[in-house]
Formats: sequence, structure tokens, C-alpha cells
Amino acid sequence: MNDPIQRCKVLTAGVLNLILVMGIARFAYTPLLPAMQEQTDLGAAEGGWLAAINYLGYLVGAVVASVISDLELKDRLYRIGLVAAVVTTAGMGLTENLWLWAIFRFFAGLSCAAGMLIGSGLVLNWLMRNNHRGELGIQFSGVGLGMALCAVAVEVMNTVFDWREQWFVLTAIGALILIPAWVWLPRPESIPSGVNRKTMEDSPPGAIFMRLVTAAYFCAGVGYVVSATFIVAIVDELPGLEGKGVWAFLVMGLAAAPSAILWDLVARRFGNMNALIAASLLQAVGILLPVIEPSLMLTMLGAILFGGTFVGIVCLVLTMAGRFYPSRPAKFMGKMTISFGIAQIVAPAFTGILREHNGDYAVGLYTASATMLVGSVLLLMAKSREVGETPTPEAVNR
Repeated sequence: MNDPIQRCKVLTAGVLNLILVMGIARFAYTPLLPAMQEQTDLGAAEGGWLAAINYLGYLVGAVVASVISDLELKDRLYRIGLVAAVVTTAGMGLTENLWLWAIFRFFAGLSCAAGMLIGSGLVLNWLMRNNHRGELGIQFSGVGLGMALCAVAVEVMNTVFDWREQWFVLTAIGALILIPAWVWLPRPESIPSGVNRKTMEDSPPGAIFMRLVTAAYFCAGVGYVVSATFIVAIVDELPGLEGKGVWAFLVMGLAAAPSAILWDLVARRFGNMNALIAASLLQAVGILLPVIEPSLMLTMLGAILFGGTFVGIVCLVLTMAGRFYPSRPAKFMGKMTISFGIAQIVAPAFTGILREHNGDYAVGLYTASATMLVGSVLLLMAKSREVGETPTPEAVNR
């Protein structure tokens, strides 16, 4: 097969994979949450706990990804994750039992980890072994495209279907997406060999740099999860913005779609760490805008800033994995995502409880924005350690 065609198919499989496991299996919950709260007994606190359980599944998947090195096993888990994404999406519409919902959200989280970490690792590995640039910007457009797809679908379906039927329609869409996501990513044994393959040599950073970036990534997890989980409910509760939450989610998804590619370009021009710091600061602002002044303009600007940065932050960190550990990027990505995942478990549950106690989401948003600022400071500290630091045995053995 012509190599450019194969590269296009592999990248398309990566995009469709993230549309399914992130856009549908993960993010469909966000625009559907208000309808589920209105048409079932699901409260704000329970909604937050379900989001936390979803991220618990993601965290477990990240731990698994961090210890797997066998490519064939990774490939099997990637494909199991695709199927699990469809099954768990269907399961959400089959019951109103909170415990069953929790089980489906947990396994949806596992499927997200399989697609985001293992699937992205397989794509990155294929790109680098076939002498292509090891950037994931094109693939990560799938996150934003998936969010936009769910926002449009829910907005159209809200007047026609109840919450349960909307889950089933999204399941059908996911089942169609699964086919090319499965077929177009080559199995490891089918990757052609060649004499021009790059030697995969790891060049790990120093231990202090790793600790600082890991802590900053925890902060990014807090900043990401609050808005990503509750944005529709948050906007719908703002004075004068009732019913505009799905619009904000749509704008967020549209901003997210090209953001990883744009941040790849920024990183190439100004450096990876500078790009990370800039994205972190912009996200802190974007999180706060909807509550500073409840206007449609500021809310949509906040959605643009948030959508335009959260995928970029993840992509920049995962690209860092490919730079430091080209022979085993998924292992590094899994360890970093453990930090990100812990934040995603704690923050939505905490925010849901605050919403029940205070009657709004403002405190949760202020907390998330402040945490992003702390993360920016940690990244600045890490940047000062990036140049000239000698890797320690501890870092090399990670």
C-alpha cells in the first residue's frame, strides 16, 4: 500500500477512535446530564459521583496501560475498548438504577483509557517507526469533533427523544464509527518492515522535572474535569442563559477540534514547555469567564478558551512522552495519566457536593481556575529544570 495512504488511514482511525471513546462514551454524558436530572431521580451530587466513577475507570485503565509493553496485547485491549465504548453507551439508556449507571460509567472510563492511551500510543508508535513526525495533533481533533457531534445530536434530539432514546441513537452512531476505527489501524504484525526505520532510543528527563510536570498535570486534571463535566448544567443555571448550555458545549468542541494541531505549531515555534504554560494560563481564564459575568458573549469566549486549551495540554504532554520515551510512549503516558486521573476522580465529586450545598457551581469553578494557576507555576519551575538537567537512575528506570 502507498505509504501516504496508509498514514492517512492510520490517522483517521485514531481520530475516529477518539470520537467514539472520548466524544461519545465519555462526553455524551455532559450534554445529556440536564435531561437525565430532569427526567429521572438523578441529583447534582449523584451526577458528580457518576463522573468521578467514570474517571476512576479511566485511572484504572491508565495504570494498566503503564505496565503493558507487549504490542499485540495493547492492540487487543484497544479493540476491546472500542467495543466497550459502544456497549456502555447503550447500557446508560437501559436502566435508571444508579449502581448500574456507575458500572457502565466505570467501564466507559476503561474504554477511554484504552482509546486515549493505548490507541494513541499505537498510532504514535506506528508514525515514528515509519519515519513520520511523532505529533498527535490530527488524531486529537477527534476529541473536539466527538464533543461537537454529541452537542449537535443532543440539541436536535432533545425535542424528539427522551434521555433514554438519545443514548440509543448515540450508540448506533458509535457502532458505525467503530468499524473504520477497528479496520484502519494495522495490527502490530501487519506493520511493514523497512531498512529506514528509526532506532527507538529513550532519553528520559531528570527526576525533579518529572515530579513537577506530574504535579502540574494533576492541576490540569482538576481544571479540565469541572468544566468538561458540568459545563452544560453550569450554563443552563446562569441568569438569562437557560437552554444555552449545549451551545457552549458545541462551541467548546469546535474550539477543541483544531486546538491540538495549533498547539503543535506553537510548541514547534516556541518550545513545548512554553506552549504548556501558555495553554494552562489561558485555560484558567476560560474556566472563570462564565461566572465572572453571566453573559452569552463571555460564556462563549470562555468555552472557546477552554476548548482551545484542554486538548492541547493533553496532546503536548503525550507528545512529550514520545520525545522522552519513543520506545514505550504508552507506559509514560499511563503514568502521567494516573496523576491526571486522580484529579478527575476527586474534582467532580467535590464540585457536585458543593453544588448541592451552595446551590450553584461557582465555587467549583473558582477552585478549578486557581488550581490551573498553581499548575502554571509548577510548569515554570519545571521549565527552569528542563535544560541541562542530567537524568538520574530513578528517571532512567521509569
